[in-house]
Amino acid sequence: MKLAVQLNTFLNDEGTAGIADQIADRAVWAEQTGFKTFFMMDHFFQLGQLGPFEDPMLDVFGVLSYVAAKTKTINLGQMVLGVTYRHPAITIKQQTTLDVLSGGRTYFGIGAAWFEREHHALGVPFPPLKERFERLEEQLQIAKQLWSGDNGPFEGKHYQLTETVHAPQPLSSPHPKIMIGGSGEKKTLRMVAQYGDACNIGVSGGIDVLQHKLAVLRDHCSNLGRDYAEIEKTSNGGFGPLSRSGADGTMHPDEAFKFLEGLAASGVDTALMGILAVDAPESREIVEQELMPFAESLPVAGR
Repeated sequence: MKLAVQLNTFLNDEGTAGIADQIADRAVWAEQTGFKTFFMMDHFFQLGQLGPFEDPMLDVFGVLSYVAAKTKTINLGQMVLGVTYRHPAITIKQQTTLDVLSGGRTYFGIGAAWFEREHHALGVPFPPLKERFERLEEQLQIAKQLWSGDNGPFEGKHYQLTETVHAPQPLSSPHPKIMIGGSGEKKTLRMVAQYGDACNIGVSGGIDVLQHKLAVLRDHCSNLGRDYAEIEKTSNGGFGPLSRSGADGTMHPDEAFKFLEGLAASGVDTALMGILAVDAPESREIVEQELMPFAESLPVAGR
């Protein structure tokens, strides 16, 4: 099993002037420690469960481009882009730019978007859920066409492109890994089976719910003639800040080990940890000395 880390906060003791150095430190440490991918969420304001709406937040493509320049081997991706925030062809141009500048080590993380307050605050249209899923599917189709070298038009319900010229093509072959975030059984997981190279499923409902979602994905793959084993399964959440005492709301290493065992037994290839779970000096030490070697030793069911 592999571990990945997600950047979702920019608070630090030095304020705005300290953000760049903090990002670089986190990214370089993650790479040196063996994390497979450095993800960042795509939001313009902080989420309520992580801090006040007014907390600092940076643009995901700018941050990942900066991280690309500070690292050499770790993969980079969004967890996940909101389909409503950018025109799809422009999104793919940004993704390709990141892929080229990073030497071909990107994931293209995309989802239907959900943070309504953020949309209204910035004047970004927030269509009904049905339309957001329609736009998501068209975004995936446009991505596939732009990355195929097909320069013809695209005619969708929501997006029309007269030419899909896209140069240069990404360095990732055949294109950046398409990761679709979410666990909706009828639409999201069907799109994973049809278009995705990876899925990302939250584990707030527990291991049993995760296993059910993966079973649904397997059924969609069967119906579409897709090899379920081709799709990378990733999980999101479930970790608290690590400490050797496990006190004051922190997570003892033994708890983390047990949780990872459950994920691996369910078929999860990559477990995603929030940056706050691994950021403190003691947490970093636990990851370096215990958690990373343990994760790497775990066999993933079905692999």
